[in-house]
Amino acid sequence: MDYVRLDPADNVVTATRALQAGHQVEGAATRALIPSGHKIATRDIAAGEQVRKYAQFIGLASEDIAAGDHVHTHNLEFRATEVDYEFGTDLRPVEPSSGDTFMGYRRDSGRVGTRNYIAIVTSVNCSATAARRIADHFTADRLSDYPNVDGVVAFVHGTGCGMAGDGEGFEALQRVMWGYARHPNHAGVLMVGLGCEMNQIDWLLEAYGLKQSETFQVMNIQNVAGLQKTIDMGIQKVEAMLPIANQAQREPCPASELMVALQCGGSDAWSGVTANPALGYACDLLAAQGGTGVLAETPEIYGAEHLLTRRAADRATGEKLIGLVEWWKDYTARNKGSMDNNPSPGNKKGGLTTILEKSLGAAAKGGTSPLAGVYKYAEPVTARGFTFMDSPGYDPASVTGQIAGGCNMVVFTTGRGSAFGSKPAPTIKVATNSELAVRMPDDMDVNAGEMLTGGVTLEQKGREIYELILRVASGEVSKSEAQGLGDYEFVPWQIGAVM
Repeated sequence: MDYVRLDPADNVVTATRALQAGHQVEGAATRALIPSGHKIATRDIAAGEQVRKYAQFIGLASEDIAAGDHVHTHNLEFRATEVDYEFGTDLRPVEPSSGDTFMGYRRDSGRVGTRNYIAIVTSVNCSATAARRIADHFTADRLSDYPNVDGVVAFVHGTGCGMAGDGEGFEALQRVMWGYARHPNHAGVLMVGLGCEMNQIDWLLEAYGLKQSETFQVMNIQNVAGLQKTIDMGIQKVEAMLPIANQAQREPCPASELMVALQCGGSDAWSGVTANPALGYACDLLAAQGGTGVLAETPEIYGAEHLLTRRAADRATGEKLIGLVEWWKDYTARNKGSMDNNPSPGNKKGGLTTILEKSLGAAAKGGTSPLAGVYKYAEPVTARGFTFMDSPGYDPASVTGQIAGGCNMVVFTTGRGSAFGSKPAPTIKVATNSELAVRMPDDMDVNAGEMLTGGVTLEQKGREIYELILRVASGEVSKSEAQGLGDYEFVPWQIGAVM
């Protein structure tokens, strides 16, 4: 097939390959070259009329569009959505299932990890060098006596001072630090600060009731009396943790202990057709087992949030999601931006035109099961099933919040290509199209393009992703892990003024 129609109500279809002018599409001849992944009008669309894809509004025709025309940024414009929200009118609970397991690390807290790292967590940018040098000391040779330890990782960032000592930004950073300090993929944690920063480690310990132990240590450069002494002491502290961390053993654990971050980046027109729906099917399989999927990137569900509120388990959950969207509309207005600043140039080259079109595809990562909970950025996720977390659309910042919230696995779909990876939760990457899977074989774990080119069904590809989640959770190395990605993708969302 040279094109796909996603719904009978649509007035556009999507080309599956580049189509030359004159190619017949549903009784109309294309009037120019149509790139692969781009839209074609199937009937005349008057200026100001709605353009519809997925049976949903994706923008207005900015000029008269004839049947067979290329529909893209030159003749389709964004318009803010106005919808009447419904709550709980599209509830499709999954049939409960059990018995699926993976080999995980069961912690004293009762939570289960998929990896076994020692983390060096910084409170402020001023302690970043110390943290990196402590982690860099522990080369593969030095860790060879500890085969059950996956590595020593420094989580450093560019904030922690020059910020207000309360409010949204401060609270978000503290939630990130707490989430990484207590993450089940960490067997040991060393927190390193400077001493005079706004984001005080002592405040974090007090706020969250954290106690120092053999595997949870803190220190400040100013108290230790200098950078080199801090590095030396940090190395000693980690060396003392290694034998304890190495005692951890994988054991069979139910799939219900998995919490998967549902993520996308470098999206194209096929994201919402292949990889995202397939990941959504995998999310439903996980939800059936009592596991959790966490969708994020609030700006990238704008225009599709009305579909999610229909799936809300109750009105309060749906209204919480609407509140997040309203915050983002105000936030972009205050900063003289637009919700349509996203899609990116790469997204548009791949066939996406407006944020409304992108969001409809992005929301498919959440499958069809009920929306069980909505959370602030980096807030601990406690509900089971399909959930949502507030975050920006910037992938590293979004995933950082999801991991802090408890995600012990990440699945990342991409159509343009991504070199993303994460620690301590491993990332699986899913290509939306076969061309990308062939072009970047060292980066892509799954080729969802086979749904277009190989006769593979949504259910088959979704199950393939789900089964890979179980295997990677059990220790199989993903493509991003094999390339060492994840040391520089820790990016807490910085909200508010830098002072």
